[in-house]
Amino acid sequence: MRYAAHIYLWIEAWADREVGLFQRARKLGVDLLEISVGDDVRFDAALTKRAATDAGMGIVIGPGGLWPEGADLSDDEPRNRQLAFDWHRKQIDLAVAMGARAYSGALYGRPGKVLRRRPPADEYARTAAGLHGLAEYARQAGVGLGIEPMSRFRTHLVNTPSQALRLAEIAAHPHLKIAIDTYHLATEVRDLPAEIRRVGDKLMALHACENDRGVPGGGLMPWPEIFAALRGTTTEFIEFESYNTSLGDFGWKRGMFQNQCPEGDDFVRRSLEFVRPLV
Repeated sequence: MRYAAHIYLWIEAWADREVGLFQRARKLGVDLLEISVGDDVRFDAALTKRAATDAGMGIVIGPGGLWPEGADLSDDEPRNRQLAFDWHRKQIDLAVAMGARAYSGALYGRPGKVLRRRPPADEYARTAAGLHGLAEYARQAGVGLGIEPMSRFRTHLVNTPSQALRLAEIAAHPHLKIAIDTYHLATEVRDLPAEIRRVGDKLMALHACENDRGVPGGGLMPWPEIFAALRGTTTEFIEFESYNTSLGDFGWKRGMFQNQCPEGDDFVRRSLEFVRPLV
């Protein structure tokens, strides 16, 4: 099994000066870094690729930075759906330039947008059409593509693995996979191991996050059952993700108000120590 860690455990945004994080994470026992990208995240993709290669590390990316206003594959307006489609294709191109193996996140909608009304009947169909096109574009580029369910506080569209699986089935493209973040599912799913088994060979990654976004173990998540279910899937890596709470207001800006990650290295060490025996 391969292990990944999100850069937010250490830093607020990726930049050329941060490339030493690859060597640092590798020494901790991590195989991949997830880098959040967006219009407000600027760096030399070739430099990042070289630094990762030199450290023997892989990269995955997610759209955690700034999106264009209105960009949303599920939006009522066709122009906003097209804006999102074109923007996500740009991120896939960036993944190629920086040597990232996958692009994954809440690509189906817009994180933070929750409709306070019943969605239109064709919402899944039009979203799936966009995802199908992105999956084909990513396939041709040699970049994995994953959609991640998020809690009801971040989206109304895909809150459970079963919903992600339904959307993927409508999109009908074998290249489209699913990433599961256990933190988001703590409020959405009663039998998480059953959901993991249901996703099966569509599972790309498991973000092993405690219900409070702290180090896995000691919280409410049923970890032995989760990892028993995971063994029956094709997941490529397990990722650790939180927000560094020693970086000024960073944690607060991201909606984490408890001091769950004061130091990234310690977070990763303790996460690996807990997870490895279960794997």
